[in-house]
Amino acid sequence: MKLPELKIGRLVAKVPIIQGGMAIRLSTARLAAAVAREGGIGLIAASGMSFDELRREIRLARELTDGVGIIGINAMVAAREFAGLVSTAIEEGIDLVVAGAGFSRDMFGMGKESGTPIVPIVSSVKLAKISQSLGAAAVIVEGKEAGGHLGTDHSVREILPDIKAAVSIPVIGAGGIITGRDIVEVLRLGADGVQMGSRFAASEESNGAPALKEFYLKAKPEDIVLINSPVGLPGRAVRNPFAQQSLEGADLRPATCDACLKHCARNFCIIKALIRAQQGDVETGLVFTGENIHRIKEILPVKEIFARLIHEAEQVE
Repeated sequence: MKLPELKIGRLVAKVPIIQGGMAIRLSTARLAAAVAREGGIGLIAASGMSFDELRREIRLARELTDGVGIIGINAMVAAREFAGLVSTAIEEGIDLVVAGAGFSRDMFGMGKESGTPIVPIVSSVKLAKISQSLGAAAVIVEGKEAGGHLGTDHSVREILPDIKAAVSIPVIGAGGIITGRDIVEVLRLGADGVQMGSRFAASEESNGAPALKEFYLKAKPEDIVLINSPVGLPGRAVRNPFAQQSLEGADLRPATCDACLKHCARNFCIIKALIRAQQGDVETGLVFTGENIHRIKEILPVKEIFARLIHEAEQVE
């Protein structure tokens, strides 16, 4: 199957792949730019960044792409600075905003005022229809297979067809997509494109430490667990000592709190746990990942990942 273009408002991606926005600092300018250069949509994960850091990352991504290609941000609605991050990105002329881990009506007004496409991550027909009515340019439909914060316990393959039938805006499938064959399968369910996180987390351009990337390659299916995130949603992660302690209800409460979330259960500090993992501490860090991470066997450059995905898709009749 020849992969189609993905159109979101005035934006046209030559390859219908959005690189998932993975925080904290896994998806930075280098990764987003590499994806954009290959014809996909690259996302900078804004959550956990200061406004100035986000500005620098957006400007760097533009430099790395020579201003060509589509660069967006992903931000957690649950983050206290969500509105400020979105405003900062819009001021910098970001191409689109992807929002997950919660839902905000205010962001649609911000997008309408600036002409910036707003793309919420949803997991139900109801939320997809609300998003369209508020002015969403597209929706990302995320199933239980995805890494990080989850809004459903159903597979993307179950929920996507119903959402596609309920809205007239582009629908992007997400969760557990690793190969070109996976992409074709999700497109044939009605998706206009796909979002892929884990495959790009395990890329050369991902900003994760080498120890983290090696940890991804060692993950087995039975290692993937659901933990209770302080955000108030379940989170899909790799079992390690930190995740195991969380599952067992150990006291992981932080001694100090930076108040980074609008509402926090304070069972542990998610920002600091994700930063530890990003920096290579796979013992006491929180390693978010999709449930099919075990299918990834190599750390590859983004260019090679795209070449393989396109070739694999073209082999599917």
